[in-house]
Amino acid sequence: MNWIDRTIAWVSPERGLKRMHAKQKMNLIGHGAGYGSHGASSKKKSLMGWLTRQGSVIEDVEYNIPKLRERSRDLYMGAPLATGALKTIRTNVIGSGLKLNSQIDYEYLGMTQEEADNWETRTEREFNLWAESLHCDAQRMNNFYELQQLAFLSWLMSGDSFTLLPYIERPNMPYDLRVQIVESDRVCNPRNSPFMDKDHKILNGVEINKRGEVVAYHIAQNHPNSISYSKNEWKRVRKFGAKTGRHNVIHLMESERPEQRRGVPILAPVIESLKQLSRYSEAELMAAVVSGMYTVFITTNDDKSDGQLPELYDGEEQVDPYDENSYELGNGAMVQLGEGEDVKEANPGRPNQAFDGFVTSICRQIGSAIEVLYELLLKHFTSSYSASRAALLEAWKMFKMRRTWMSNDFCQPIYEEWLAEAVAKGRINAPGFFEDPLAKKAYAQSEWNGPSQGQLDPLKEVNAAARRVEEGFSTRTRETIEFGNGDFFRNHTLRVVEERMRRRDGLASTDESYVEEDPDQTDQQERRGN
Repeated sequence: MNWIDRTIAWVSPERGLKRMHAKQKMNLIGHGAGYGSHGASSKKKSLMGWLTRQGSVIEDVEYNIPKLRERSRDLYMGAPLATGALKTIRTNVIGSGLKLNSQIDYEYLGMTQEEADNWETRTEREFNLWAESLHCDAQRMNNFYELQQLAFLSWLMSGDSFTLLPYIERPNMPYDLRVQIVESDRVCNPRNSPFMDKDHKILNGVEINKRGEVVAYHIAQNHPNSISYSKNEWKRVRKFGAKTGRHNVIHLMESERPEQRRGVPILAPVIESLKQLSRYSEAELMAAVVSGMYTVFITTNDDKSDGQLPELYDGEEQVDPYDENSYELGNGAMVQLGEGEDVKEANPGRPNQAFDGFVTSICRQIGSAIEVLYELLLKHFTSSYSASRAALLEAWKMFKMRRTWMSNDFCQPIYEEWLAEAVAKGRINAPGFFEDPLAKKAYAQSEWNGPSQGQLDPLKEVNAAARRVEEGFSTRTRETIEFGNGDFFRNHTLRVVEERMRRRDGLASTDESYVEEDPDQTDQQERRGN
């Protein structure tokens, strides 16, 4: 109440009261409409203590990424639940590696289906020559399929992952393209430069131009926090080649907000929950260990003992030999107390009966945040078949989404770079590859197949797959891949050989309706189903 209101209220209390009511109504009209009466209200007691601020992506995200990255890695190394969450996603998305399935646009290229199939088979064979070798790795540690899981796990744990594509000649390897995965910490601002410049052109090692386009990355030659006597240097690497436009740097990240340059670890929203749950688990585990080591304490008032321990004690439980009172608990140990000393309670009463229910409740929240339902997070399926299947299907949506991202942003760009080298060296014939952008895209079209969805009832899943093929909703090739059983064409060829042997050796009835086929003349269209 200001001085005018106080003066009016002193002269005429009735008019002062009406004035106050009118002012409150004006406030309600001006600030209480729409969201102002609900989520944006600053009058409700339940929301008055909720302090928020508007910040750009730089203040809200970029400033906090280094600390989030540190804590995410610490949880991965020390919290079993965090480790299991990341590895569960990695295993279901990547598995043993996403395999190439070339699917060229043969109609645009003027090829027949049989010619396209032969080209795809030859290309896949050449690609595996490179991908299955350690020479594809610049570090010579992993093949291409193992590099996939390394890049993906780094993406989840650190928030993003960087890959360089240098050319390095090596003996007995016709291809020179190499994959070099860089630790995300190495992409940072040079040591002598500020965290960000005043124009925000370089931030967290990512450089943009006036249009906001990412043009280059600043990469330290050594980890900025490693112990080294050599001087660390930073190298500026353009994202794309200035003349060729080829990928120089592949940056894997999931964007949360526009204008974001670095990724946030997937565990970022649940870091506090995971850390507190880890502490709680450690405390309960220690309490259970102490409870399991129930110790008998003996008190005596007999002066003849001179404070000596019983003969049952062998002295191995003494922690400090210079302190006769320092003893640790042991399995069924007996510890004598001094005169006048007593123990109130030696058994903490563990395990805690409420521990499992509490952990499950927190895991439900964590699983909801990272899109891994708690049944899959804990690998504990106790619900009905329908509920367990629904959990797997819901999680599988996330797995397929991340697999698509990994295919589009990692596997496909590397495959296109390899294919360009193979065509340039004449190991693969692709007319018009370097002249026509559409022809290049037609030759490079492909699918990347990974592990199949889990099956709770294999018989039902197989029957459903057979029905989809019968109704034309799918093909035998696709269903074979989805079930994780390799290539339908190879399976078919092997089955022809097996059935011939069974009929020849009398293990199969001769009146069985089975059409023998020559493996070399198998219909090519069966192999490359749409």
